[in-house]
Amino acid sequence: METTPRTRARMSRQKSRNTEVELALRRALHATGLRYRVHRRPLKEVRREADILFGPAKVAVFVDGCFWHGCPQHATWPKNNADFWRTKIEGNRRRDRDTDERLASAGWLAVRVWEHEDPLQAAARVRGVVEMRRTGGQRH
Repeated sequence: METTPRTRARMSRQKSRNTEVELALRRALHATGLRYRVHRRPLKEVRREADILFGPAKVAVFVDGCFWHGCPQHATWPKNNADFWRTKIEGNRRRDRDTDERLASAGWLAVRVWEHEDPLQAAARVRGVVEMRRTGGQRH
């Protein structure tokens, strides 16, 4: 079954940057004293942006939507146009793995935060990684 015009319109309105989840995480990180860049490419030669970037620590944070990135806890597989959506979501997952591998090869650490995560807990996790990288630890 094909995707309806109504569904297509709803999906096209989904924000890809500055989502509520991303803003909540940024506020929580800022409140801990961390400073960062937003929507930057960690590697200029790779056309992929991190949502939050800690340049000197080489930490790139990606806030992944449960639907779009196939969250193991909350992913749903649409019944309408199922083949299209499965291909799309699996492609996103492959691209995420490729991004993580490319960053790791260049000395960066990719941190993935799911949209369902509590922003304060996610910020504490990110802060721990950033602090460890700043002090010379190599947590993977």
